[in-house]
Amino acid sequence: MIEQQSTLFEITEKHPETIPVFVSNGFPQMEDAAKRAALGKSITLSAAVAMKKLDIDSFIRLLEEAISRYTDDTDITLVQTTAAAAQSKGSSVVGILPCPVRIPLMEKWSAYLAGRQQAGKSEVTHELKAASMGLDWVQNNIDGIEEPNKLPDLFMSAGFDMFFDQQRFGRFRREGVFTDLTGMDSYNSDFAELGIKDPLGHYSILAVVPALFLVNGDELGDREPPRSWKDLLDPRFEKSVSLPVSDFDLFNAILLNIHKMYGDDGVQALGRSLLESMHPAEMVRSEQRKQNKPAVTIMPYFFSKMVKEGGPLQAVWPEDGAIVSPIFMLAKSAKADELKEIADFFASEEIGNLLARQGLFPSTHPDVFNILPEHSRFMWLGWDYIQQHDLSELINHCKGLFNDSSCAAQAVCGGGCCQ
Repeated sequence: MIEQQSTLFEITEKHPETIPVFVSNGFPQMEDAAKRAALGKSITLSAAVAMKKLDIDSFIRLLEEAISRYTDDTDITLVQTTAAAAQSKGSSVVGILPCPVRIPLMEKWSAYLAGRQQAGKSEVTHELKAASMGLDWVQNNIDGIEEPNKLPDLFMSAGFDMFFDQQRFGRFRREGVFTDLTGMDSYNSDFAELGIKDPLGHYSILAVVPALFLVNGDELGDREPPRSWKDLLDPRFEKSVSLPVSDFDLFNAILLNIHKMYGDDGVQALGRSLLESMHPAEMVRSEQRKQNKPAVTIMPYFFSKMVKEGGPLQAVWPEDGAIVSPIFMLAKSAKADELKEIADFFASEEIGNLLARQGLFPSTHPDVFNILPEHSRFMWLGWDYIQQHDLSELINHCKGLFNDSSCAAQAVCGGGCCQ
């Protein structure tokens, strides 16, 4: 874990992968080795962050995300192949965890496993990677599996890709392979009118990742700022918006919700709005760019807390609701007795608080206090819509529309639009 009283030099010497984070968040001198040694040895992280008027907890999460992406934290994760985990004795857990909370969550998971071992309980094999790794590694390891008993026992994931298709996982769902083991009769009151609890009892929704707007007042000019997703699709924002294209989970949720509300035309309009794809860490310092400054960026709620006070960037919660991507769990019905305690760990109030406070991922646990702006609303894709569509196919369809329109608007294939 990163300590607040560590010097910048100590952090970057131990974790050089954090240097780009410092540089992109107002510390350009950290890119130069001599300046990094001279300045970095004399200033602590807490003092440096205070000078830039940044939120210390959010900045530490940003540093830890960079470390997690670089190392994949193999010493904590005890990585095993998915196929081996599925064939082992005991229970197997596979999936991804949100980057900003992965390290503290894995520490709690390791402590939980140690307690199981001391109590003489059955072994739990696991492979839990950072969400930035994507799901291709899971897909590659389960390709060709037709029998449910050869699947891992419990999946943790985020977003709508792969686990919401109508073919492979759709067939397993229809066969009753998965069940919600959390035992929650109702979710947190923040989701009271959203209908986010799976009515068929397959998915356990643990938390959500909200997307909101970051508006640069200096770049808006005489344009009215967007207050809703519909506003964002207006021609006045063509080539003016930064989108988290590389944040697959959230970007796919945005595409699906825009398509649900506004069809192909809406997705194409969103593509034409694209100025550039940025990582959220770049987005919060976009006003420092000399060119290609977006008037609006769409980013996870977590990163909006990195914005410097008193600057031109202001977070705007969409009036029609922040589009949300789910953080969820799928557990095998046939092993419910064995998996119940594991499911209880991931669905616990303790983990809910970790998600809500350290990642700003609002938790569905009824006893968790979510840190949300007053009168904030969410936009959820809806279970009827999910059940009526093959989301994997729909995501590919939307990406094609988005890429074609964004590249046509830019007249070049750049900025990640055709990846």
